Amino acid sequence: MRSRVSNIAIASVTALALCSGAWLLRSGAETHPPPQPSAAQAGAGEPAGRSARAPAARALPHSPPDRVRIPSIHVNAPLMGLGLTPQGSLDVPPAAKKNLAGWYEAGTTPGETGTAIVAGHVDNAEGPAVFYDLGALKKGSRIEVERRDGGTAVFTVDAIEVYDAHDFPDEKVYGAAHRPELRVITCGGGYSKATGYQGNVVVFAHLTGSH
Repeated sequence: MRSRVSNIAIASVTALALCSGAWLLRSGAETHPPPQPSAAQAGAGEPAGRSARAPAARALPHSPPDRVRIPSIHVNAPLMGLGLTPQGSLDVPPAAKKNLAGWYEAGTTPGETGTAIVAGHVDNAEGPAVFYDLGALKKGSRIEVERRDGGTAVFTVDAIEVYDAHDFPDEKVYGAAHRPELRVITCGGGYSKATGYQGNVVVFAHLTGSH
């Protein structure tokens, strides 16, 4: 429960921090936006992150993460700790570092019981960034998180959904979980030159193994 209040506090501002769409604005590349999840990859009426598709593994002890890998979309990136800004929003990795993601270090560590949060940019002024292809993930895909204790937490994707920033489901994404779960968040939805991306792509996954 330690991360519940803090997670809810950042829910409505994640999109603002990550979603300027500087590359599309600069390059006029509106015809080549990042992939968006299809309806087939959504939770199909069940609470996302509660799928019985793959049995849950036993929770791991507390250990900060160092790296995230998503083999099916060629993500292999270091993780930095993210806090909250003075305004109470989730801080973000430096935009100039395209292959860098962050995790909310005041919350659950990936593999512990609860909801761990990983976030990263979809692009920057120079082009696609670490989670550009996040919307192309499929249910059943694997996410690996290297931990500082030397182990690797292995998660299986339950759903990939896209939400408008004004209808972001705080409780569904950030709420407490009774097993080890992971949310991976970047920008998505429609794009406007005036405001950038209009929403967020969210991946829901749960722990299914470790090594």
